Amino acid sequence: MHRQRLLLMTLFALFTTAAQAAPTVENIRIWAEGGKTRVVLDLSQPAEHAIFTLRGPDRLVVDLKAGRLSPSLASDLPGSTGAVKRIRSAIKADGQLRVVLDLNENVRSRSFTAGPNNTYGDRLVIDLQRSSSPQTVKRASESYKPGRDIVVAIDAGHGGHDPGAIGKGRTREKDVALAISKKLAARINAEHGMREVLIRSSDVYIDHRRRTEIAHKYDSDLFISIHADAVSDRRANGATVYALSLNGASDEEARLLAERENAAVSVGGVSLDDKDKVLAEVLLDLSQNASLSASLDVGDKVIGELEDVVRVRRNTVQQANLLVLKSMDMPSILVETAYISNPSEEKRLRDPKHQARLADAILGGVRNYFYTNPPPDTQIAMDVRRNPTRQVNHVISRGDTLSEIADRYNVSTAAIRAANRLSNDRIRVGQTLSIPIFSGS
Repeated sequence: MHRQRLLLMTLFALFTTAAQAAPTVENIRIWAEGGKTRVVLDLSQPAEHAIFTLRGPDRLVVDLKAGRLSPSLASDLPGSTGAVKRIRSAIKADGQLRVVLDLNENVRSRSFTAGPNNTYGDRLVIDLQRSSSPQTVKRASESYKPGRDIVVAIDAGHGGHDPGAIGKGRTREKDVALAISKKLAARINAEHGMREVLIRSSDVYIDHRRRTEIAHKYDSDLFISIHADAVSDRRANGATVYALSLNGASDEEARLLAERENAAVSVGGVSLDDKDKVLAEVLLDLSQNASLSASLDVGDKVIGELEDVVRVRRNTVQQANLLVLKSMDMPSILVETAYISNPSEEKRLRDPKHQARLADAILGGVRNYFYTNPPPDTQIAMDVRRNPTRQVNHVISRGDTLSEIADRYNVSTAAIRAANRLSNDRIRVGQTLSIPIFSGS
């Protein structure tokens, strides 16, 4: 009898400990604005999760490993808001908590995690965007005239007394980053409706905080930091794209990268010294959460283009606590173009033709993102909204180029790319393009 009682007590203790260790969804907050719905799951601790969508009817499914709903929430789930018709939950046979968002429209989804701040604990954030009305992060302080250029800030990593990583052949990261950045800047300036801001155009060192201040000074819509990675294993190879992490690094490599890149300064981010401490935390958290979703989107587009040029080490955007990406209100990514510590990749990084291919790929991702998500007051947004009076089909013949086709039909190459969802100017013989013809053309 004593053994049975001891066994029961031990099992009860183990069960209680496991229950306490399980992540709990303590609250679900939801709001909608401007065609976008945000759902936030407040968690008792970080939780492993998976998210996927189902059609017919439209649903978004969230599975939390070993998760549970708090008793108070189980009987009081939020009602219909924005794109969400209803929220329901159940415990699956494998013990995972499943939260289902029944949707009342077709949406694109993006999710990310955020760590504790002074107001909230761990969170899982899900953004739902109407497929028919894509939007980018828009700063509250914007006062632009319609038809403005999209501004892309290009940050060549390191510089001056900070050479960055150095390859076996003595190639310096700061030199490679500047060469690629200059090529990318020239390509962006040649784009209809875009212009660049080159954070450094010579071999000078600029503090991490100052880099983002320069980007803000010119009201940049996107911040891209160009680097070349290095590790002790010379076999490591491939490109990687990073965004800011609000809840730790994606993996050990991301953590080590953050330590290396942040080593030059002791503090980073945006100063909100004139604000109440709690208010400052909330403002920074909200703005970073909003820009992070867009950063992950543009990072995905850049990865898709880089895959045509180089081996991509990670096919999803990685996240690290990088000071240079702690920009308050703009999407920001860091591109590790290759491993300069790999002798073969070091050699390619020194080749101007390879640098040009990398610049073309990054531009392709940026162009792809902004033609899908143009800031509403930009020339590109106006071009995308402009309805052609008719469409003409053109079959590509040998020797055709996109610019020649555009001249032939008196339309811009940007309009042809937008009409055919092209992220670059590559076309092939036999391909059929839809040519938008506007009144007066």
